[in-house]
Amino acid sequence: MLRITPVSAFNDNYIWLLINENTQELIAIDVGDETPVVNFLQQNKLNLSAVWITHHHDDHTGGVANLLKTYPNAHVFAHKNHGLNSQIASENLTWIDENDDLSAWQYSVKVWRTFGHTDSHLSFLLNMDEKLHVFCGDTLFCGGCGRVFTGTIEQLFTSFQRFNGLPTDTLFYPAHEYTLSNLKFAQSLEPDDNNIQAFIKHCETLRNQQKPTLPTTLAQERLINPFVKTVNDLPNSLIEGVKKQTNLADMQSLTLFSALRQLKNNF
Repeated sequence: MLRITPVSAFNDNYIWLLINENTQELIAIDVGDETPVVNFLQQNKLNLSAVWITHHHDDHTGGVANLLKTYPNAHVFAHKNHGLNSQIASENLTWIDENDDLSAWQYSVKVWRTFGHTDSHLSFLLNMDEKLHVFCGDTLFCGGCGRVFTGTIEQLFTSFQRFNGLPTDTLFYPAHEYTLSNLKFAQSLEPDDNNIQAFIKHCETLRNQQKPTLPTTLAQERLINPFVKTVNDLPNSLIEGVKKQTNLADMQSLTLFSALRQLKNNF
């Protein structure tokens, strides 16, 4: 089994690391800053095997070129629209897209398009010991979802529908520690929801201990994430919460999902 651990970057980013302790190798996901990755590699006497990139934003790609200066044999896997071709030598770079197959040593990895936050966002689905581990970048957050930048709200909604079809024990590894902020938004919509209240207390305890609130499971997100609720079992309490904050008449799932994103933008 691989060990999966985050290293922190900037104020709230996580760079997820897949560590093969048998071969002393490591795969890094979304390297916005090379420094914490280099420090981890050197402190643990590991070698960098590969870098996977979910999308083009600088806090996910800004450290890749410098990281390869220290580890020139590492390979980078990214969408062709991530803008890395001007920074990284072609022999280090492989373009990937929907349904491409990668590997993390003996474990299989499927690439999905999860557009919406950007128009070329990817997620990596690692199948390890009969459980899926999804490195979802800024598409899904614990309790929330990413803003829409170069993608569309329709794409983001479709990505959430797709995630919702995965097994309930699927683990998601978002790239930011936004959980408590997202839960406060969820609570503003459903103030009497016991699941949200309990999870806020749990996450506050973790953060007070300087521990991450991630990864999260699909089962957990179905209980506390308003965006997941719109593509799963939409509760009346969420509909009523949105009605109190908007003039929305159409409560179809996509319309509600879009309204929630607008509300969160201004929360």
